Amino acid sequence: MPHARRTLAAAGLALLAGLTLAPSAPAATGPHPTDGRTTDGRTTAGRTTDAPTAADHTDRADRSGRAGRAGRAGRARVSTAYVLPGDRVYPEGIGADPRSGALYVSSFTTGTIYRITPGQQAAEVFLPAGTDGRTTAGGLKVDRAGRLWVVDRGGVSVYATGTRRLLARFETAGPGSWLNDVALAPDGTAYLTDSTLGVVHHVTPAQLRKAMATGRPAALHTAFDLAAALDGLPPGFALNGIAADPSGRYLLTVDMVGGGLYRLDPASGGVSRVDLHGAVLTHADGLELRHGTLWVAHNSSNTISRLRLSADAGSARLERRLTDPALQVPTTLVRRDGHLLVVRSQFDKGGPMGPGTPEAPFTVAAVHGI
Repeated sequence: MPHARRTLAAAGLALLAGLTLAPSAPAATGPHPTDGRTTDGRTTAGRTTDAPTAADHTDRADRSGRAGRAGRAGRARVSTAYVLPGDRVYPEGIGADPRSGALYVSSFTTGTIYRITPGQQAAEVFLPAGTDGRTTAGGLKVDRAGRLWVVDRGGVSVYATGTRRLLARFETAGPGSWLNDVALAPDGTAYLTDSTLGVVHHVTPAQLRKAMATGRPAALHTAFDLAAALDGLPPGFALNGIAADPSGRYLLTVDMVGGGLYRLDPASGGVSRVDLHGAVLTHADGLELRHGTLWVAHNSSNTISRLRLSADAGSARLERRLTDPALQVPTTLVRRDGHLLVVRSQFDKGGPMGPGTPEAPFTVAAVHGI
């Protein structure tokens, strides 16, 4: 593991430097000739694993020749759901409005925020690049009041989705921060991962009301410090995605370098490592939590994992795993209408994870069967 951790840490440092990369080449205008990706609307069947470990191997249902439901369950389908305008989008985050059904997608390389309205396949620009000085954007969430939370490297901005007006701004106080993702607890508190400092910040409803009233940027405060849990990892990116339990009992956050999943207790401030029974969540990015099931997007390995949590979320078992190049470096995901909507970042093609030419257009995928 030490060598693997150093490799993943180096990848994280490369991501840190991503905003200084030279401008990427223009996007390609057609599908990749060999990898079966689906930006042109075609559907691919990915490779799935039904196993209690992190090993990625041929689906057992296919290998044993079982027919019927088990065999059908062994195939997941990846297709294009939505199209994003622009040749340097490199999307990162996605958030769903629980009231209107609209989706919002962020651009890591420009800071643009896109909106997808129900019934439409093509996204529109909701907040242009450079809005309020933003040049990059990460995690997104929409709260029950219709406020859009947009994370960037140094803070989080809160917007009214009806008017696009900036309502509040919260910023990190110290140097070296890189904010990544955000989760909203049922009491309205927002929790934000800091990938380089190894902490989770929070914004309470009272703090939000105060910032909205003053109209001035406010400081973020640390809710959880995972330094001890992450001790021994090399410097660089570590904490990534975060998800909130709908009952408010806990949050989950993932360490993309060590592959660990951590349970955070808002009531006590406690941090504990979730027993994954041998599974490892390296390269883990965005998380989606529904009814005791956790989905994980693994970016550079083009993988989605599905885990089943115990009642107290103290342990989890890997149920399924899909690996498919059609996922195009998935950064995060949301569950809707029985399937996943997955952000296809293409970070490895002229973006923050490597040189190359991206496939046009940038898209959000629909993934069925996992």
